Amino acid sequence: MRFIHISDVYLGYVPDAGKEWSEDRAKEIGETFVKVLSDCNEKEVQLLLIAGNLFAAPPTQEQLEWLDEKLLTLEHTRTLLIGGSADYIEQGSPMESFAFQSKTVVFPREKTTNAYLKGVNTCVTGYSYGKPEYRENILENINPGRTSSYNILLAHGGDADHMPFHREVLARKGYDYVAMGGSRKPVHILKNRMAYSGSPEPLTVEDQGKHGYVLGDLTENGAKITWCPIAKRNYIRFTFDLRPDIMGEEITKLAEEKMMKMGYQNIYSLVMRGFASEDLKPDFTRLRNRFNIYEIDDQTISTREQELLKIENTTNLVGSFTQQIADSYSVDEKIREKAGRYGLEALIRAGE
Repeated sequence: MRFIHISDVYLGYVPDAGKEWSEDRAKEIGETFVKVLSDCNEKEVQLLLIAGNLFAAPPTQEQLEWLDEKLLTLEHTRTLLIGGSADYIEQGSPMESFAFQSKTVVFPREKTTNAYLKGVNTCVTGYSYGKPEYRENILENINPGRTSSYNILLAHGGDADHMPFHREVLARKGYDYVAMGGSRKPVHILKNRMAYSGSPEPLTVEDQGKHGYVLGDLTENGAKITWCPIAKRNYIRFTFDLRPDIMGEEITKLAEEKMMKMGYQNIYSLVMRGFASEDLKPDFTRLRNRFNIYEIDDQTISTREQELLKIENTTNLVGSFTQQIADSYSVDEKIREKAGRYGLEALIRAGE
């Protein structure tokens, strides 16, 4: 039996509000979800498992009609979904009463439910959120629903406010696979048996790295899962380690080369660290016009600030470190200079 596992899609969410690419990102979230459905058809997937937060908020009737229309395009696939912490199923809400025309199973709110799919001899057990938070240990008390079949747990949460659990306890339950939601980043918790799929599209600047979905195959020998990247764009952070002799033009040229290599579609954060000359003022205007730059974070310390730090900190750890570096005559000058920069920067960041 073949399945695709997704979660935390956040349909309806508008990332990076106020940025020029924000509206495009909102559309791309929906487009990538539709691409997942296309992959279901192409890869002849039997089950699409949606582990919560398909929507950014409890969906409206209009949103559910759109979803049903898209799910009707699935040729071989049944969809099983639970409400998560963002799109929880309120009593009397459209999600609770909506009649899907597609082959879709929505697990009821606040109730452990089993869905047995005879054609693939698989029992999926799920529990939908009926409110945003559950601090109770719910998941550890849910057992596989059927013997002599594949058993999958469709679950959401894992932190203190959202159904906390210990992975060792869930591992001993005997599920063939645990499809988790509630993390925007993919995490392979237990090899081939338990994973967070992460969001198919990154949603904030904190969602660094690649994003996609889990493709799995269940056989008598157990599950085997593969993570498949699918996102249209990624958030990428570059850190530039500066020296006082580096000029602004060098920084912008290096940034341009890196972004050209990674692609114009991505969204970049540029971080400048280390020690810089007093007059270092790189002009990023041209790069902002060519690339999606989320932020430029200048964490550099100027040569003047460095001298003031030495004077102001003669009696503490910073001053002691600076003096020891200065007294290390036997060490190569370039190495001594670099060690001083790195060490002083680390001490300042640590608040010493």
